[in-house]
Amino acid sequence: MRFISAMLIVFGFTVSLAQQPGQPQVKDFIRVQSPVIALEHVRVIDGTGAPAKPEQTILITGGKITAIGNTGSVQVPADANRMDFSGYSALPGLVGMHDHLFYPVAGGLYHDMPFSFPRLYLATGVTTIRTTGSIEPYLDLETKKGIDEGKLIGPKINATGPYLEGKGAFTRDMHELTGPDDARRTVDYWASEGAGSFKAYNWITRDELKAAADAAHKHGLKLTGHLCSIGFREAAELGIDDLEHGLTVDTEFFPGKQPDVCPNPNQAVAAAAKLDVNGPEIQTTIKTLIAHHVAVTSTLPVFEQFVSSRPDVPQKALDALNDDARKAYENNRKRVADRKESPWPAMFPKEMEFERAFVKAGGTLLAGLDPTGIGGIIAGYGDQRELELLVEAGFTPLEAIKIATLNGAEFLGEQKSIGSLATGKQADIVLVKGDPSNKIEDIENVELVFKDGVGWDSKKLIDSVKGQVGMR
Repeated sequence: MRFISAMLIVFGFTVSLAQQPGQPQVKDFIRVQSPVIALEHVRVIDGTGAPAKPEQTILITGGKITAIGNTGSVQVPADANRMDFSGYSALPGLVGMHDHLFYPVAGGLYHDMPFSFPRLYLATGVTTIRTTGSIEPYLDLETKKGIDEGKLIGPKINATGPYLEGKGAFTRDMHELTGPDDARRTVDYWASEGAGSFKAYNWITRDELKAAADAAHKHGLKLTGHLCSIGFREAAELGIDDLEHGLTVDTEFFPGKQPDVCPNPNQAVAAAAKLDVNGPEIQTTIKTLIAHHVAVTSTLPVFEQFVSSRPDVPQKALDALNDDARKAYENNRKRVADRKESPWPAMFPKEMEFERAFVKAGGTLLAGLDPTGIGGIIAGYGDQRELELLVEAGFTPLEAIKIATLNGAEFLGEQKSIGSLATGKQADIVLVKGDPSNKIEDIENVELVFKDGVGWDSKKLIDSVKGQVGMR
């Protein structure tokens, strides 16, 4: 409780500091704000998987898209703010479906980053996030409130309630459930406080998971899970709506798996890595998930860093870290490189193969980054990397963009307002230099991010949080 209070004090200080004379104000990061805006000569990637359309005009009125069509065919009002985006692509704001507001620090604890993370998400084109597990739920909810009221900068937030963890939590940040009644009470309470979703965690029991799923559904909310004590097939039958990380955390293939017991994670990963994705075991799991309408969230960036042969995170992401966080990440990467035996070099490409097979069979794949692991996965930058890794996994750039935009919006039930570029939807639009429908790496070239028709300056937002991640 003392820790929560301290964090709230720090958060309040941060907000008040941003409002002091001489300090940058929220409005200082807005580049475009006009009643009517015309984005002309832009390539449109609409997020549905349809081919990109060159030489388009997008008309924004009152925060919504009011027209999209060939440049010259769209009637642009005389008072519109006309902006030439020749050489740029417009795509929907990314919908990050595993985008925490916290970051790992020393001693096995996690601290919320209510200042740096929301700004980085927005700056890199992520206009909506699901926090997918909360360490400081009140802080997340108040951050969401501040953004919604225009007092803070950041994406739209679906604030997930606190982790629904059973006995055996690896960090003191988490409450351990005492049984199904506690699971129901926890869901009911946080739903009443404004949580938009829930997440089950490693040591939850089957009875607790069933109680949590039923309670969440009673409130019209969904339950996802990063599971260990429960296999994917069991979870699907118990009513879970989404499973995080994919095959990498599915322990049902571990020899001698006991009910409600979380086996050694590395041994479970090693067991799954030996299986054939086209074999009966994994195919049965895929069919079970699809039959129960269970989605899977891909979080490839966090697992990439467990493979020593994979590249380090880019310097621009490291620049966001404070000195201690950067040194910790570098030391962790060295430990990964020095490790003699690891299941991850085999598991990482296996996870990619699993995700392709799941989608090919008709499954719904979502996208996120999970800024945890060994500390190199940074808000926003990791979301962009997720798209690149989906393409490396075998998806086309257009498919990857749909997974990271419209799929997430549909899962959240918000596809009528976000997730694709269409007349009548909110103007959540990312302008990038180049053509990510052809070269996915161009997703990193963010110039301007519109959220509800307001254009935010990507570079200014990034510059405002350099050296802040790990601290606030």
